[in-house]
Amino acid sequence: QVQLVESGGGLVQAGGSLRLSCAASGRTFSIYDMGWFRQAPGKEREFVAAISWIGGSTYYADSVKGRFTISRDNAKNTVYLQMNSLKPEDTAVYYCAKRRAGRVGFYPDSYENWGQGTQVTVSS
Repeated sequence: QVQLVESGGGLVQAGGSLRLSCAASGRTFSIYDMGWFRQAPGKEREFVAAISWIGGSTYYADSVKGRFTISRDNAKNTVYLQMNSLKPEDTAVYYCAKRRAGRVGFYPDSYENWGQGTQVTVSS
């Protein structure tokens, strides 16, 4: 079983940057596709970015494309989300999760083993 712990959130001004980390425990982290999602107050959880298990393929929501970068270091069992040019609308709790075996798409239901989340607040 993989357990995920997010960190790196905080308060930043618009235009600033943050780097989120998602540390995984478990022996087979390297074979999982991983994703980042976010949930703002009163809104549904939404897809942000995903990365394939070998790190060769990355996917982004249109709202973050060109500003956010997802990466992974399998030797460190960690997935990262570099967030640049942050906007107030990026304010949310950010979660990482692993893709369920055999599932496709970038919906929350396609992922499991959610971490506890890390708060990102962007002030205007």
